[in-house]
Amino acid sequence: MWTHKAWAGRFLPPSLPAKERLRAYAGWCNAVEGNTTFYATPARETVATWAQQTGPGFRFVVKVPKVVTHERRFAGVETEMRAFLDAIEPLGERAVLWTQVPGSFGPSDVDALGRFLRRLPAGRRRAVEVRHPAFFTDAGSTSLLEGALADAGAEWVPFDTTVFFGSPPASEAEQDAWAKKPRLPRRTRALTDQPIVRYLGRDSVEETVEGWRPWTEVVAGWLREGRSPTVFVHTPDNNDAPSLARRFHDDVRALVPGLDPLPEPEPVEPATLF
Repeated sequence: MWTHKAWAGRFLPPSLPAKERLRAYAGWCNAVEGNTTFYATPARETVATWAQQTGPGFRFVVKVPKVVTHERRFAGVETEMRAFLDAIEPLGERAVLWTQVPGSFGPSDVDALGRFLRRLPAGRRRAVEVRHPAFFTDAGSTSLLEGALADAGAEWVPFDTTVFFGSPPASEAEQDAWAKKPRLPRRTRALTDQPIVRYLGRDSVEETVEGWRPWTEVVAGWLREGRSPTVFVHTPDNNDAPSLARRFHDDVRALVPGLDPLPEPEPVEPATLF
């Protein structure tokens, strides 16, 4: 996301070289979703530049390639996983392996998921995002998945779209997201000491902020329990995501005053002709 075009000149200096954009983004937020790795495994040298541009406390939640999760569904993926794990090695312990499975991946597939998770390298944090409705509405399926995740020390990543689907889309970006995003109940139970939340708001800042109110209480509670959560704030176009993430962080700090502030971003100078 640090290459999002709408951020240039607002959150990131205009015309910033690609190899420096993550460094500028890290002045706004202290974590990022590595969604591009879902489509292609990056070169190890590229990942090394990511590590160099960020501090030791910066978190990368890196998505496992789709050939592993969606195309082969964890069968015969040893070569692909070795290449992926080697590529992200420069991130060290800052990387969380984010396994997102398709909506067709249901309770009958949990055993395959569990075996995959348990084979991941020791010391690598792991997190799973599921989209099959049964995991959210059927107590037996919920328990089955939670057990498999617990055995592997993995976190369950909720993608909260309840506010987004609360009213019909009002823009082109919302219409696009309406067709693509999952409609699932909100889940607020953490399984590990580092829970991860993905929240999707609306184009409207007011609706987005009002919709995350339940999460500020949940996250504040996790912090008081000694957990270290990571929260990603999305909107349909993501144009204001960095400032919204900081606003969410401020709302949580109001409940947990001891929480460290986010870093101060670099000033963004306006573009000039010369």
